[in-house]
Amino acid sequence: MNLEAFVLGSGGMMPLPYRQLTSMLVRREGELFLFDAGEGTQVSIRRLNLRWKKITAIFISHMHADHVTGLPGILMLSSQVDREEPLYIFGPPRLAEYIEQNRRLLDMYINYDIVVREISDREVVWQGEDYSIRAFPLKHTKMCFGYALEESPRPGIFYPDKAMSQGVPRGPLWSELQSGKTVTLSDGREVRPSEVMGEPRSGRKFSYVTDSLYFPEIAKEVSNSDLFICEGMFEHGLVDSAIEKRHMTARQAAQIAQDAGNVKQLGLIHYSPRYADRELKVLLEEAREVFPNTVLTKDRMRFPIEFID
Repeated sequence: MNLEAFVLGSGGMMPLPYRQLTSMLVRREGELFLFDAGEGTQVSIRRLNLRWKKITAIFISHMHADHVTGLPGILMLSSQVDREEPLYIFGPPRLAEYIEQNRRLLDMYINYDIVVREISDREVVWQGEDYSIRAFPLKHTKMCFGYALEESPRPGIFYPDKAMSQGVPRGPLWSELQSGKTVTLSDGREVRPSEVMGEPRSGRKFSYVTDSLYFPEIAKEVSNSDLFICEGMFEHGLVDSAIEKRHMTARQAAQIAQDAGNVKQLGLIHYSPRYADRELKVLLEEAREVFPNTVLTKDRMRFPIEFID
């Protein structure tokens, strides 16, 4: 099962010639999930040759321009193909009003259903067969949400030799055991999955946090993330400015990753435009002092998210 994340834009506040505004796209098999849609989102989608018409749902963190100005273009772009499936959009209050006003004032041609759901608290907003996407509140100047895509635990490894030693014949009963069902043999004995399989294995987790004051409770929401994308807008010498603007420093993002437990990798995002690319190393150095496995995200960077077992 393929799972990968793409950085469509890594900048905050204003786009730069080499840095679009914040947006992430996660691809899981045939489904695409867009997290925020800053200005220039379409450009990166095109340059990465992603199948934008396969976007299943969009998740908006908050109603600030640098996170939603790319959304009207995405809606119009999706009308250029014969889209049959609805496009689902989740986010804070007034998101539906923003979309409707853009559709009306720009006289958008939309040939598919748009389903907008506004959220106001921590909840599962999307439920797949074996995964879910959960929203959780952050602390910014406007209502803001982080998101976590988390897969369900997978069955343990099936051991054919154990099945045969239990007298389970090769065939359909093996499949039933692998799917978690207890089977009954011809002699009336029951064989449970735990007798022929290893311990359940973890699924994968992607977490996305941007535009928030630092607070320790975020760590619980992003624990066990294989990839944790978090804003690191300022160096720690500007922590007072970060607090005033209700943002985080790179070191604070790293502290969340460290405290969360079992985070595999931290990717910093949403940099202040005060930092040119060559100056971002100060953010990376400060974060790595706390959480060594930190990287600077850059536009059009790809992160494969692999199973660890």
